[in-house]
Amino acid sequence: MGRILLTGGAGFIGSHTYVELVAAGHEVVIVDNFSNARRDVIDRLEVITEAPVLFHEGDVLDKRFLEDVFRQHDFDAVIHFAAKKAVGESVEQPLLYFQTNCTGFATLLGAMKDARVFRIVFSSTATVYGNPVSLPCAEDHPIAPLSPYAHSKVTCETLLRQLKESDDRWAYGILRYFNPAGAHDSALIGEDPNDIPNNLMPYIAKVATGELPHLNVFGNDYDTPDGTGIRDYIHVVDLARGHVQSVNKLIDEDDSHVLNLGTGTGYSVMDMLRSYEKACGKELPYKIAPRRAGDIDCFFADPALARDYLGFEAQRGLDEMCRSSWNWVSRLRNR
Repeated sequence: MGRILLTGGAGFIGSHTYVELVAAGHEVVIVDNFSNARRDVIDRLEVITEAPVLFHEGDVLDKRFLEDVFRQHDFDAVIHFAAKKAVGESVEQPLLYFQTNCTGFATLLGAMKDARVFRIVFSSTATVYGNPVSLPCAEDHPIAPLSPYAHSKVTCETLLRQLKESDDRWAYGILRYFNPAGAHDSALIGEDPNDIPNNLMPYIAKVATGELPHLNVFGNDYDTPDGTGIRDYIHVVDLARGHVQSVNKLIDEDDSHVLNLGTGTGYSVMDMLRSYEKACGKELPYKIAPRRAGDIDCFFADPALARDYLGFEAQRGLDEMCRSSWNWVSRLRNR
């Protein structure tokens, strides 16, 4: 096992990955500026893992800060989550997304190179594929990013490939994941957006708790069984395990890879709404609204390569995603 630097480790996916890394026997150090995470996540991680959490508060754009972190620890690999991730916000603020996601990543890679750490797992996204030309979507699908957010991820992926070509010491795992959902079984960590959520499950969760009046279903005339859009949702704990498998592959073999992390199963908006109603035990109000520009009928992963290469398979279905989310938001509301 190794010592892992986890940037953005207090965030939604990062915190769950921390738990899975520790369970797998890794030593983990978190770096986070808490711009999109709560500081008490660190305390909750200590409760879950029953051990102190090593963390440094700072920004991946701060080269001196990163140099100091690398001086203090002898890392075997880095898992990089620290980035902006809202498609709509990226359209409104493309410069912010380039600075944070691309410049921050380049600054991190520079600090890694100076510290002679050459293994990195990069948090990418299935939005790099754009509108799918074939389904299920495999890793050789054409890259066609449609938003500044997706473009920023493609830029970072390209940089990793070019680094590898220039210096064979580099080894990377690029993980393109679909739609993370759910929460940890402890209900101590989960998705906790500070404002109106961009993603479907946390939006439904806020309807279930009464924080939002109803769910807007954007279009019910898609070419799908119930007319609502279909997406591939993956439980965040399954996703976290995929990161552990990826970094283990890098540490053991220094073998670079680009993989989808999804289930290969599509769920519609109404599928998720009905499953969440089952989890919370009540009907949830919704309204049909006009389609949003750019939304597509259906999008789901081909998970075969991740299964064959890493042995990765998602274990948890939609009902478990909704149950764990409801347990999490119920605890948040009642604490």
